[in-house]
Amino acid sequence: MDLATVLGLILAIVLVVGGIIVGGEPGAFVNMPSLLITVGGTFGAVIMSNPMERIRDLGKILHKAFFAESPDLVGLVQTLVSFAEKARREGLLALEEDAMQLEDGFLRKSIQLVVDGTDPELVKAILDAEIGILEERHVGNKQMFDTMAELAPAFGMLGTLIGLIQMLKNLNDPDALGPGMAVALITTFYGSFLANVFGIPISRKLSVRTSQEVLSRELMVEGVLAIQAGENPRIVEEKLKIFLPPKLRNELEAERQESKEKAG
Repeated sequence: MDLATVLGLILAIVLVVGGIIVGGEPGAFVNMPSLLITVGGTFGAVIMSNPMERIRDLGKILHKAFFAESPDLVGLVQTLVSFAEKARREGLLALEEDAMQLEDGFLRKSIQLVVDGTDPELVKAILDAEIGILEERHVGNKQMFDTMAELAPAFGMLGTLIGLIQMLKNLNDPDALGPGMAVALITTFYGSFLANVFGIPISRKLSVRTSQEVLSRELMVEGVLAIQAGENPRIVEEKLKIFLPPKLRNELEAERQESKEKAG
């Protein structure tokens, strides 16, 4: 579970609701018609804006936002360097058995293309195309939440207009104007809450997930092409370290030094 997503969502909800409770009259913020207009209207528009296949995958998309783990870039570099060492010793064909044991389908496919003797330019073209398709698919998933963030405040305003119209019908009753105005404004609150506590943050988190996955795949492509070119494993490692932030570079260096000491 991604604690940042869960804690952030809980913190936002608790603080907003806590502020309402401290301010008094929390029941004034509960209005079923306003909730139906804002939440129901927003989700209806989101469904209408997307293909049904994407709507059916909504649970998987949310799962990715709340439960996906960051790629193990250090472990990935170490795997590719070990493949480079084996390829230098035994040849590219020796990697076939190891490739079949890889859990990552993209890396497995990349190594298999190299083992099959595919031209390097074609290998890069195939893998780059797959990364591009991945990005397009993720952008489509993210757009669902962008649409939600865009339309929720609009439906909140729509509910406010409906409430104001209903309130204006009771102008002859001054005692009903205050409560009527409060109900009209609740829909604006619901729309803003839905957009800023759920729609926008989930969209941003999915963007982060996409960036992480694209980075890991670009690292794989660079490593596989270096292995195919028969480059020295040490050079392969230096190439791949470019993809790592300083903290992970130091971690990789420490692990490599530890391995040397154990071997010595």
